[in-house]
Amino acid sequence: MWGDIAIAFLLAFMTAFVITPYTIKLAKKVGAIDMPSDRRVNKKPIPRIGGIAVIAGFIVSAVYLIITMIFEGKLNLNDPENYKMKVLGFFLGIIVLATFAYIDDVKSLKPIQKLIAQVVAAIIIYAFGIRIDEINEQMLPEILSFILTVGWIVGITNAINLIDGLDGLSSGITLISCVSLLIIFATNNSPIISIILITALAGAIVGFLPYNANPAKTFIGDVGAQFLGFTLSVIAILGVAKTVTLVVLVAPILVLALPIFDTLFAIIRRIVKGKSLKAVFQADRGHLHHRLMEAGYTQKQSVFILYGASAMLGMFAIILIDNGIWKAISFALIIAAIIGIGRKEIKKFNEELLKENKEKELLLGTPKNQDNKE
Repeated sequence: MWGDIAIAFLLAFMTAFVITPYTIKLAKKVGAIDMPSDRRVNKKPIPRIGGIAVIAGFIVSAVYLIITMIFEGKLNLNDPENYKMKVLGFFLGIIVLATFAYIDDVKSLKPIQKLIAQVVAAIIIYAFGIRIDEINEQMLPEILSFILTVGWIVGITNAINLIDGLDGLSSGITLISCVSLLIIFATNNSPIISIILITALAGAIVGFLPYNANPAKTFIGDVGAQFLGFTLSVIAILGVAKTVTLVVLVAPILVLALPIFDTLFAIIRRIVKGKSLKAVFQADRGHLHHRLMEAGYTQKQSVFILYGASAMLGMFAIILIDNGIWKAISFALIIAAIIGIGRKEIKKFNEELLKENKEKELLLGTPKNQDNKE
C-alpha cells in the first residue's frame, strides 16, 4: 500500500508543478486576472486559474493508480460497495463543478449560479452512491441522507472557497486537512480508494504551493478552491464509509473546523448586518485572515497562524479517534496553556518586527502600497 501512496503523491506533485506555469499563460490569454481592490490583499494583477494544475495533478495520479491497482488485483471496483459507479460519479461531479468555476474565474457568475452548480455536482455524487447514510450501524432515512450529503458537500466546497483570501491559505489548509485525514484513514481500516485519492490531492497541492506561497505568482482561483473543498468533502465520505461510528464521522468536521467556523460566522455576520438572506452572498472583510491582518500581523504571519490552528485541530481529531476523548482534551488544554503563556511575547516580537519593516521601507523609499504597479 505504501508504495502506491508514494506513487500517488509524487505523480500528482510532478504533474501540478509542471502544469502550473502553463495555467499562468492561459490566465493571461483568457483574461482570468485578479485585479487589486479594497477587498483584495494583492497589490498587483495576479493570474487566478492555477487550480487547473491541481485538478490535472489529482486526476492524472488518481486515474493511473486506479488502473494499475485494478490490474494488480489490489482494487476491485465491482465489489458490493460498487466503487466503479462511485468513482465515475466523483469525476463527473468534478467536471461539472470545475467547468462552472472556470467560467466564473474568466467571466464572473452570479452567486446563485455558482450555488446551483455546486448543488448539481453534489446531487450527482449522491445519485452515484456516495452518501452519508449510516451512523452507528443505523440506516438514516433517505431524505435525511440526501440533505446531509448535499449539505456537507456544498458546505465544505464554500468553506474552502471563502477562506481563500491570502497567498497559499486555502491550499495550505487543505493540505493539512489531507494529511490529517490520511492518518485517520490509514489507521481506521478505510477503503484503499479513499487513501489513494486523499494522497493524490495532497501531492497536487504540494506541486502547486511553490507558485502560490507568498509572494504568489498565481492564485488557485474559484476553479481550484471549489475543487479543493468539493474533493475533500467527497473523499471524507468515502473514507468513513466502513467505519461509521459517530466519533469517526465527527473527525472530518474537526479536521475542517477552521473553514467551517469561518463560513458559519460569515453567514451569521452578513445576515445580521444586511438584515436579509440575500446579504449572505455579499462579500466582506470579516473573515479570520482579514481580522488577523487588521490586528497587525503580516500576510505570511496570518497564514502561518491559521496553518497552526488547522494543524492543531487535525491533531485533536487524530488523538480523539486513536486515544479517546480525555487524551484529546488534555492535549488541547496543554496547547492552549502554551499559547497563553507565549502570547504576550509573540505579540511583542511581532510589533518589533513590523516596526523594523516600516523603518526599512522608509529608508528605501518604497512603501508597501507602491511596490507594484504592473
